[in-house]
Amino acid sequence: MEELYKVVVIGPESTGKSTLSEFLASHYETMWVPEYARQYIEELSRPYEQSDLLTIAKGQLELEAARAKLANRLLVCDTDLHVIRVWSEYKYGECDPWILAAIAERKYDLYLLTYIDIPWEDDPQREHPAPAMREHFYNVYKEIVQSSGVRWVEIRGTFEERQETAVKVINQLLGTDQF
Repeated sequence: MEELYKVVVIGPESTGKSTLSEFLASHYETMWVPEYARQYIEELSRPYEQSDLLTIAKGQLELEAARAKLANRLLVCDTDLHVIRVWSEYKYGECDPWILAAIAERKYDLYLLTYIDIPWEDDPQREHPAPAMREHFYNVYKEIVQSSGVRWVEIRGTFEERQETAVKVINQLLGTDQF
């Protein structure tokens, strides 16, 4: 069986993560894992609470496992549990131990860290549009990827530049010029 490479697109809100993830899945003819929290919160009839974050984390991993079975050599993840940890610690001052343990167990091959150089797009699920908050969260995610022990690349510029950078580094990961 061929090795499955897992790439995580991570970064602050409204930095093009989903757009990039969807593009990469199409480009490499493979699967991408959308952010489970988005679907979960859309279906919730109340504001989310701290206890919902554990449900979201478990749902994210279940979705990732299901999509991994269908992937073609590469799985593109439009988030990982670090994002849930960051939100939990920021909003509630702590993170569920199950989520922390699951983070420690997960292994990925590459992080694509999206920069805050594209305009904010309003969305009912997004919470921090202020430039200072976007920068704060960017720095939090940068620290996470820097200390992860996993290769990471900053993704910035126009959508085309972001796509070119991501494809170049994924091709290097896959050991190919073209996939």
